[in-house]
Amino acid sequence: MAEVLIGGSKQAARSYSFDEVAIAPSRRTRNTEDVSTAWNIDAYSFETPLLVAPMDSVVSPSSAIELAGHGALASLNLEGVWTRYADPDPILEQIATESAETVTAHMQRIYADESVKPELIEQRIKEMSAAGIVVSVAVSPQRTAELAPIAAKAGADIIVIRGTTVSAEHVNSDGNELNLKEFIHELDVPVIVGGCSTRQAALHLMRTGAAGVLVGFGGGASHTTADVVGIRVPMATAVAEVAAARRDYLDESGGRYVHVIADGSMGSSGDIVKAFACGADAAMVGSVFARATDAPGRGAHWGAEAWHRDLPRGERHLMNQVGTFAEIMSGPSTRADGTVNIVGALRKAMATTGYSDLKEFQRVDMVVTTS
Repeated sequence: MAEVLIGGSKQAARSYSFDEVAIAPSRRTRNTEDVSTAWNIDAYSFETPLLVAPMDSVVSPSSAIELAGHGALASLNLEGVWTRYADPDPILEQIATESAETVTAHMQRIYADESVKPELIEQRIKEMSAAGIVVSVAVSPQRTAELAPIAAKAGADIIVIRGTTVSAEHVNSDGNELNLKEFIHELDVPVIVGGCSTRQAALHLMRTGAAGVLVGFGGGASHTTADVVGIRVPMATAVAEVAAARRDYLDESGGRYVHVIADGSMGSSGDIVKAFACGADAAMVGSVFARATDAPGRGAHWGAEAWHRDLPRGERHLMNQVGTFAEIMSGPSTRADGTVNIVGALRKAMATTGYSDLKEFQRVDMVVTTS
């Protein structure tokens, strides 16, 4: 990446967000009926390349089942209200209706008053398994060694290790280290891990044996990480850099393909389309589905950063509800703002630029739209 001089001897890489780039149409077009959005990871195949972020406002066992019926893969947060409370509905109602001034402290109490219960992890996984869907669950790096084996034993098909920044070796002050390479090798399920934003960090994660790597740190609409700790990921550049790492690792490993999954800063269908154009194999989104009238958050949206007991880096947002899960996925839409018919928008972009599948679409021409 090109570097610019900030001042003195300090240099910084010039990076681009999705807002600063766009897709350039080519001379070829095709019908949308001839476009495929199919995606597969490990032994699992999906009609769309959309993963639903592990946020309590979006993913419950029942919404995971419904979203699977529309071709998406939803991940249940193993540290959320669904594994802390036998009946979380009153809790979700409280979060949605609490005043803006007190909601952060209220959420901190909710997530602190009850611990994660192994028996509820098993129960939720069995609920989803009974529906015949691919069961994906998510856990933070700090609690991976404790909770992921419980989930795998209970029947989870895919485990997501998701944090603001995840390294191949997570070191604790007490000397206990989570060596992802050893841990993933011991688990008998495919693992998706992240976030990361650089080529080198992505390579380290790919070498752990992960099936997929998350780019970014998710929750773009609900976190305040940039305000609190100064960390920000310009996603267009980050996805392109990690896609380059995927190619490097493919050569290094003799043909092992690790999926690049964009995670964060995608609040509209246009952002999602640009993630694929930059090189993503799939996209993990939360706010897009938090706008659903049938989302468990009841129009409210928040992530795990919002209820951190010492340093909250997120907020509860009250979203404009625009349609059902089914309508947000595949329409029909009566809106022109990129919030409904996400899959239709992706298919249209692919058809307009002449590409028939997602892998081909990664080669589409792009332009920088800001100086």
